[in-house]
This record gives sequence, C-alpha cells and structure tokens, in this order.
Amino acid sequence: MNGHYRILGGLGSPYSMKMRAILRYRRLPHIWCQINEANMHEMANVRAPVIPVIQFPDGSYHNDSTPMIFELERRHPESRSIVPDDAGQAFLAFLIEDMADEWGTKMMFHYRWFRPVDQKQMSEWLSFDRLAGQGEARIRSYAAEFAERQTGRMALVGCTEKNRALIEETCDEVLALFERHIMEEPYLFGSRPSLADFGWLGQFSQLAVDPTPAALLRASAPFTFRWLAQLDDASGVEGTWRDPGKPFPDAVRGLLKLAGEVYLPFLLANAEALARGAQTFSLKARGHEYEQGTFRYQLRCLAELRARFAALPPAARSGLMPVFDEFGLAGPLSAAA
Repeated sequence: MNGHYRILGGLGSPYSMKMRAILRYRRLPHIWCQINEANMHEMANVRAPVIPVIQFPDGSYHNDSTPMIFELERRHPESRSIVPDDAGQAFLAFLIEDMADEWGTKMMFHYRWFRPVDQKQMSEWLSFDRLAGQGEARIRSYAAEFAERQTGRMALVGCTEKNRALIEETCDEVLALFERHIMEEPYLFGSRPSLADFGWLGQFSQLAVDPTPAALLRASAPFTFRWLAQLDDASGVEGTWRDPGKPFPDAVRGLLKLAGEVYLPFLLANAEALARGAQTFSLKARGHEYEQGTFRYQLRCLAELRARFAALPPAARSGLMPVFDEFGLAGPLSAAA
C-alpha cells in the first residue's frame, strides 16, 4: 500500500468524517474510498460490519473510531498527537469524545430520521453515494428501503417523540457551548485540536448537511458551522495545548456538566438494565423521561471510562476532583464496573 491508509467510509457517516479529519490533521498519508458495491466485500475483514473501515499500511483492517485513534497514536507518536500531553486534560478529552460518539450520535440520528424532509433527502443521498451510476430507479428503490430500515430502528436507539425534548435540548446546548467558545479559543484544549474536538466534528458534520439541522446551525451556531469546515482539513494548523494550570474553559465545564446530568446517568441506566437481563431501560434527566433499548457496546464505554479514570496519576486525579465533584462525575466513574 506504499505506506498509505485506506479509509472505506461514507460522507453520511459521522465516524468516517471524524477519522478522515484526524488523518488529515495528523498528516498521515491516506486514500479516501467511498464505500460502495465494488468494495463492500472488504467489510468481511472486520468483526462488526460498520464504517469507517480503515486498511492500515501493513494490510490489516480496523474499525471503531476510538480504538483506531489510540492505535494511530501508538504507531505515530511523533506525528501531531490529538491526545493532550497533560494526563488530566487527556482524560477529559477522552470523556468528551466518548460522549460525542455515544450521546451526540443521537442528535445526528434524531435529526436525520425524525422528519420526512430529512428522511427523504438523506436516504436518497446515502443511496446515491453507494449506487451512483446504477440508474435512478435502483437508487430511489434502495433509498426507500434504507429509510424504512433506519426509521424502524428509532425506538431501539432512543430517537422517539418521547425522547425528542431531551435530545434537542442537549443538542442546542452543545452547539451554544461551541459557538461561544470558538469566538475566543480555537479548540477545547488549546490552539490545537484534540480527539474531543474531532468527536464532535463527526456528529456536527452530519447536522451541517441534513436539511433541518443545517438550518438550525446556520441560524443559531453560524460560526460553529464554519468551524466545522475549517477542522475538516486542519493539516496546516499549528498550535499548543492549553496550560493545565489555567481554569477549564466554559465549554469544557459545560460539556462536563452535560456528562454528569445526562451522559453518565444514561450509561449507568443501560449497565443496570443489562445486569438485570432487561432489553430496554429508562431514566429521568433534566426533568425529561428517556427510554431506549439496551446496548452492550455502551457497557464497554462505561468500563473503559472507569479504567482510564482509575489509571490517572494521583496528581492528575487530584486536579480533576473539584470539577468532577461539582458536576457529579466522580461517583459514576469511581464505581466498580
């Protein structure tokens, strides 16, 4: 492969856009391959058939964006890391990225499949991405099948009318946090992007093209809309990490507050339901009732967060505890898995 990475991904996949932006920023040679019928057979090389699938220069195939981030860090320690040098900030970036992947994706899925206007455009666009050149009839037929399949999953993943208020409220809040922050500082942990910034770029990249949320971004977060375009290719960005001795910026504090009030309770409720053998779980967050199907993958997310928190050096843990106690993070992260 001549030292190049191959990204088998899609423009409609938040995790594909996240990983492409990371490879661009890190200046790692890569080739973008739109997933389609010609290369779908390569999905058999990974355990879970989800994109992006990245073929590494040694020929091996990988997917699941966060493990790939850390594998790239291991393989290229000298090349523009996206993990802050300070252990405390590195943990915060990991937590915020994890929340983007697991809670932010609900914002993306909700806005894509909740309203007919978004269902129509995005099912057709995603069908075209996969079947371009194979005739309008086939593209539109696949689009209808795809839309039916995706809308059929909405209750399972929690994107329902009952849950709409909490999902939309938290989406508005995250956009407002970013909108204020990027007017003063380029990224969450300094003048260079971290995995936390790229995690939210992935989800926002889809909000920025789907009709309803794109209008929302243009109206309420226009500079965040533009920030996404800049971070999509930040290969020319040079910067430094934030001084760990400085107070956390309001955006980081706001995201940690969201983690304490919504995201960690969500992970805990899922874990408790799985322990009981339940197929669904519910919780109350910010005065809203929320219910969805259980997911074993999110049990792994909670376990990984707890393991990383437990592994923090004493000085880093001590530095984080005031804000963690303030937002109710310490208990859920310290509990036995």
